[in-house]
Amino acid sequence: MEKVKNRWLIAASAVGIHLSIGSAYAWSVFTNPMIDEYGWSQTQVSTAFSIAIFFLGFSAAFMGRFVEKGGPRKSGMLAGLCFGLGVVGSGLATALESLPLLYLSYGIIGGVGLGIGYIAPVSTLVKWFPDRRGLATGLAIMGFGFAAMVSSPAIKALIDGVGISNTFYILGTIYFIVMTASAQYLAPPPEGWAPKGFTEKQETGKSKIKPDLSQLTANEAIKTRRFWMLWFMLFINVTCGIAILAVASPMAEEIAGMTAFAAAAMVGLLGLFNGGGRIGWASLSDYIGRPNVYSAFFVIQVVAFAVLPFASNPLLFQLLLFAILTCYGGGFASIPAYIGDLFGTKQLGAIHGYILTAWAMAGVVGPILLSLIYDNTNSYTLTMTIFTVMFALALGISLWIRVDIKRLRGEQEKTAMQHATAAATK
Repeated sequence: MEKVKNRWLIAASAVGIHLSIGSAYAWSVFTNPMIDEYGWSQTQVSTAFSIAIFFLGFSAAFMGRFVEKGGPRKSGMLAGLCFGLGVVGSGLATALESLPLLYLSYGIIGGVGLGIGYIAPVSTLVKWFPDRRGLATGLAIMGFGFAAMVSSPAIKALIDGVGISNTFYILGTIYFIVMTASAQYLAPPPEGWAPKGFTEKQETGKSKIKPDLSQLTANEAIKTRRFWMLWFMLFINVTCGIAILAVASPMAEEIAGMTAFAAAAMVGLLGLFNGGGRIGWASLSDYIGRPNVYSAFFVIQVVAFAVLPFASNPLLFQLLLFAILTCYGGGFASIPAYIGDLFGTKQLGAIHGYILTAWAMAGVVGPILLSLIYDNTNSYTLTMTIFTVMFALALGISLWIRVDIKRLRGEQEKTAMQHATAAATK
């Protein structure tokens, strides 16, 4: 018999991939050195990051089927090749001072690597952890959230020591090696595998984990109302969260009167709460359920965004922002487990990819919406009011999806009882 792999080492492999691709969140460390070195504008430099996030979302959608067919090992290796090549190519682009090459290498090629690398280990983890889906996916996606804290100082030291182009060459090589090595251990569990005691608990009714609502393919899932409910909940959560991330420092100075130094220190802490929210909320979802966690996100953020424009006290302002960022990170980490609950694990990677198009759209809409309103009003108040209304809408959707789930479970129980009655009368 083939030896069954250790599922915690599978989780560690997933973290290795997500720590590598999550370094994309440290892109801003390159911004000022590139502006000083090559005379590019801030918009020109940040466009490379925007393209990468856009291609992350859409490559995740289009490559989801490849992840399911090819398996996590091949997918992880392809992600390592694309992301490593994209980062190394960025070194060549900066050496040649070519913005189009930078957009092609980091934005498109690197972005495709981000998308494949993001979904490849997650769908596998959900299958290995039917008993602790939230914890498992939270661990991996926590790596993506915390990566900037690890990468930022390393990138800064490398730029100061060896220059921008050589930094890209070194990082691209390291990411390729780490991601390729991590992918080698990734594999789906054997057919019919379950953690020790899991099947017995389900059969005896001792398990608190409800069976999956359905087992659908990606094409079947996108035709359901609950798929689009998940999509819009993630879209609203990310749109507002990513917009706040984009202006956290100047907003802290304007609303709370914080100094530039204090505001910058707060931005560093936001990464901690973003990453901590991923593992914290996702783990909690195993105990209180994904629907309750998502409703909690939106209740917290309705209050936080309503109060934020008037939070002139620096401590209150920071507490509100930290709460928002935990919900922002938690939304990413809880969504794969929520997908598994509603649609099963048959094509979870592909469905997750489709859902992540919400991230691609939100990454464009959020910062642009906030910037346009601020440029016309010179105030964050109207934007925060709009975001409050959006979260109230998201809260409504989170309650509506519960009704949908309850109705489907009721239909399933009715069908099961009919089958049991029919079997008893034979």
